[in-house]
Amino acid sequence: MSAVVSEQPDTLGGVPQRSPIVGVLGGMGPAATADFFTKLVQATPAAKDQEHLRTLVWSDATVPDRTAAILSDGPSPLPHLREGLRLLESAGATVIAMPCNTAHAYLPELRRESSVPVLSMVDATVRHLRRSAPAVSRVGLLATTGTLVAGLYQETLREHGLDAVVPAPLLQQRCVMRAVRLVKAGRLEAAGQSLEPAVRNITEAGAQIVVAACTELPLVLGGRAGSLPVFDSTLALAREVVTLLLRRPQNEHMKEAL
Repeated sequence: MSAVVSEQPDTLGGVPQRSPIVGVLGGMGPAATADFFTKLVQATPAAKDQEHLRTLVWSDATVPDRTAAILSDGPSPLPHLREGLRLLESAGATVIAMPCNTAHAYLPELRRESSVPVLSMVDATVRHLRRSAPAVSRVGLLATTGTLVAGLYQETLREHGLDAVVPAPLLQQRCVMRAVRLVKAGRLEAAGQSLEPAVRNITEAGAQIVVAACTELPLVLGGRAGSLPVFDSTLALAREVVTLLLRRPQNEHMKEAL
């Protein structure tokens, strides 16, 4: 796979392409995908419509549950993810963003099969966290059990000299996973209440900041979780896309991101 977005104009339906096209491999869940697109628009330094990034959103809510696949041999989401990837590539996407943390367990396979760069939400989150909060050393993770079991954040945090603090197993299941399900059902107030015991637990364990490492959770956490500031993985991915495509030469950015 090439790690560089081509500087040569492509065509889409015979029309010359003058700027990159962001492909969003979404639907996991739909509200989280909508939240990502909103944050991508908000993160773009545009004064008029024409200065925004051209974006293709593929929102496939039929993708099998990622945590179930990781934990209990549920149906693999990979065929659905491959289909979405192919659709976005064929429609002209020049870079892919996938606003679902748990789906990043399948990122290596997707990158091997993709003809365009597929960004890492996990890497973007930890890089932006390290830069914006250099004094932090212990990071509370609120994520799906699939994300935690796959070790997606723990390893990346260690590489940046950060320790991960996760909720106690019972609270992870009864509070965090319940909150994720409630968000998917549109019950945001109940989801926020469900998270409170888990937030207290990681605070007492020494977390200095919370990473909302599931794209459902920024919808209920806001800027703070109890006494702790919240770092939003959805916003980090949006800012990564903007930085890569608008703020520095594309070739240099793509090599760093991948």
